[in-house]
Amino acid sequence: MRFAALIPAVAVLWATTANAACPIELAVYGDRDKAASIDFRPTLESATVTNSFKMVMDNDIVLDGVVMWSDEVARPNGMLMHQCPEGDVTGEELDACTVWQGVIYSVDEQGNVGLLPRERIAAAAPKKLIFADLGHSLRMSAAYGPDGFSKVPWDVFEIQGCQE
Repeated sequence: MRFAALIPAVAVLWATTANAACPIELAVYGDRDKAASIDFRPTLESATVTNSFKMVMDNDIVLDGVVMWSDEVARPNGMLMHQCPEGDVTGEELDACTVWQGVIYSVDEQGNVGLLPRERIAAAAPKKLIFADLGHSLRMSAAYGPDGFSKVPWDVFEIQGCQE
């Protein structure tokens, strides 16, 4: 008899845990065409970088992403880079390895468009992210082609899960 009473309580606890909000720094996203996935990761202490992520393309190509919020007009400016040199780099070197740069927009459950939340503000990861003009920029990049990735994602990514 006690076991039967325990089942509804466990079901409620499981549903609450399963639907718990995922913080942006642990969110996983995918595009509709399954050409790429995005894994956010906690950003180490940084004065300028507010979010970090990697975009995994086909052919095991990984693009490194960072977000830095602008000061004058607050916007989450994202950058995707491929095979950037380590350490101190010049602006020219950074430009050469950057394959996309732009504002990252978010879309909530009701379809409201906003901005990617900064990490560590205790906001749940948005349902969708929009990387404006991502597909076009990636197709024009040096990382696209025979020695790189061959599929280009759509600009909209939907949350697929949460890393533990």
